[in-house]
Amino acid sequence: LQRETKGQFLIDHICNYYSLLEKDYFGIRYVDPEKQRHWLEPNKSIFKQMKSHPPYTMCFRVKFYPHEPLKIKEELTRYLLYLQIKRDIFHGRLLCSFSDAAYLGACIVQAELGDYDPDEHPENYISDFKIFPKQSQKLEKKIAEMHKNEFRGQSPAVAEFNLLLKANSLETYGVDPHPCKDSFGTTTFLGFTAAGFVVFQGNKRIHLLKWCDVYKLKFEGKTFYVFGSQKEKKAVLSFHTSTPAACKHLWKCGVENQAFYKYAKSSQIKTMSSSKIFFKGSRFRYSGKVAKEVVEASSKIQREPPQVHRTSITQSRSSPSLNKQLIINMEPLQPLLPSPCEEEEVPLDEGESL
Repeated sequence: LQRETKGQFLIDHICNYYSLLEKDYFGIRYVDPEKQRHWLEPNKSIFKQMKSHPPYTMCFRVKFYPHEPLKIKEELTRYLLYLQIKRDIFHGRLLCSFSDAAYLGACIVQAELGDYDPDEHPENYISDFKIFPKQSQKLEKKIAEMHKNEFRGQSPAVAEFNLLLKANSLETYGVDPHPCKDSFGTTTFLGFTAAGFVVFQGNKRIHLLKWCDVYKLKFEGKTFYVFGSQKEKKAVLSFHTSTPAACKHLWKCGVENQAFYKYAKSSQIKTMSSSKIFFKGSRFRYSGKVAKEVVEASSKIQREPPQVHRTSITQSRSSPSLNKQLIINMEPLQPLLPSPCEEEEVPLDEGESL
């Protein structure tokens, strides 16, 4: 990388390597020396964004979760989304009922093992898969039952697609939880989805403010504000983060998600300011296609689909040592610490499923 190389160069380089055309759902995330996560901005120099010294550790992942998986054109894109959701499930980010969990688990097993074979799959073969943060024998038994009886004959692509459809129906699909405290001091998790701005306390969603009802996002210091309307009444929600950097990251994520999901054209997107006093606040603008433009571009893809190189079963199973490497029992309001294995994802405290 040259000193002036911008983030877009690296994003394009990775997408070209994968032969990925539907690239607008993806982004690159990294963690700075203060353990704060960031999305790599495409229009800024990589060197100016990174506060550490090379070599840099970055993670290619889904940034905007497709609202309608049916409209993803290529199997390659669906497979990469499948890998991301599989990871979300493993880190406890995708909350669901017991029956939905069994269905998701069976999709993963079918995608990676194929049809059940009594000669190859001993009685407790599901326990070889670490699919969920907490995986009971009862759940494993139900997954095995569904794998044997309901998924026979499904190719990896079909099983992965079925997982996408089920995941898309869940409230926490696409939620990247930001730990905060509300105005009463209660631990809360904020997130952004295709539907709008969401607020969770524990495992329960207590707010969904649709993007059409959100008219301003703002931050000052450690406080994040959402201005919107509920039942024709104006509402202001405020939340307190652990650090100003965490608050700014939360605001940027909100601005980008609102732009991606709300607008019909990227030309409608405006530069956002964090403050009423324009020259004092941070300025930020989402640069890229919006969801409707991405779907429209997908529909026009006419090439021969690229071959999908799936990882082998030994690589795709989660290593038992991974749990020992993950940082657990962290306080919700601390900045998200990177796991030693790859400086990216960290499960929250045992009592906090998100």
